[in-house]
Amino acid sequence: MHQSDGYQEIHSDHFGFAYGTADIMCSVPSACVAPTHIAVSATGELPQTADGVCSEKLKHWFVEVKNQERTSQAFRYNFTVCLSTMFDFTNVLQLVQSLEMMKLLGVNRVAVYQTSCNTDTQRVLDYYTETGLVEVIHWSLPRFVNVSRSWLPQHGPGDLHYFGQLAALNDCLYRYMYQSTYLAMQDIDELILPQSVDSWVELLPTLERKHGAIHCYKFKCYVFPTVALNPPSSSGSPQSLWTNTSGVNILEHLHHEPPNSETKSNYKIILDPRAVFSVTVHGTLKPWDQCHWVDKNVARIYHTRAPKQTNLTKEQLVYDDRLLSYSARLTPAVTAVLRRSNQKHC
Repeated sequence: MHQSDGYQEIHSDHFGFAYGTADIMCSVPSACVAPTHIAVSATGELPQTADGVCSEKLKHWFVEVKNQERTSQAFRYNFTVCLSTMFDFTNVLQLVQSLEMMKLLGVNRVAVYQTSCNTDTQRVLDYYTETGLVEVIHWSLPRFVNVSRSWLPQHGPGDLHYFGQLAALNDCLYRYMYQSTYLAMQDIDELILPQSVDSWVELLPTLERKHGAIHCYKFKCYVFPTVALNPPSSSGSPQSLWTNTSGVNILEHLHHEPPNSETKSNYKIILDPRAVFSVTVHGTLKPWDQCHWVDKNVARIYHTRAPKQTNLTKEQLVYDDRLLSYSARLTPAVTAVLRRSNQKHC
């Protein structure tokens, strides 16, 4: 076993909190061609036997070293979505709708960083885990750090930004770096929808042909407030089966707020993970902001959530029914999942 001094590089984005995400690096001795496991100690003292072998106490400190060989061969997944972080989650209907929409868009894998959720949500996650779409990463960071429930200290007390969201996103970057061709960094209530084609499978080749060797694309965000309802589904419609399922029905919210300076900064990204060292909530950190803006008429984010501009009237909202073009395929898929995951009244 070899010990060396570590070097830490704290990410510049930690939003004013006392703690931030950091990369800890250490030198590898020349005699060690490919280290298999690594442990980090704050004291520099690691328990070991007299002959330098790891003690039993130390073995559980070690994690496997991955991503040791670069490859550009075919990856297991084409599109992976990184979702972070799920806490006190109860929005079952929108969760199922979002995951089924992602499948329609061509997503093969979704990484969910989970802190806490209700029983119905857990049933849904268990179902998607069994089908292979979802990997649930049990995010235990709040057990060790006083995490905030918000993105700024003045909005939520704590020592670390938003349940450790930045650490989760960077974990996802490296976890899937050599498993997925592309990664999307977004929230569960956001959907990146192409405007002239139906899927990311069609969208990304189009962007690459147009823009060349760009490794990251950023998409403008449009907020669809959940207070603006379209007429409810008739009692005989397929969507009427969802009435008693908790959560938001995204097909009922087709009006978005006019964009402003805040929504422009709330973009999300799809990137080639092998071209990036670190990411933040909105974009990349290293290399810094190397993402290309995608025209809103090519693709944009549909963020169905509580209103951001609370002073707007319904007349000031903009109607956009792009989601309805997916409804014929989305509705039966959602109903089937709710039944298979044993949700009530489905």
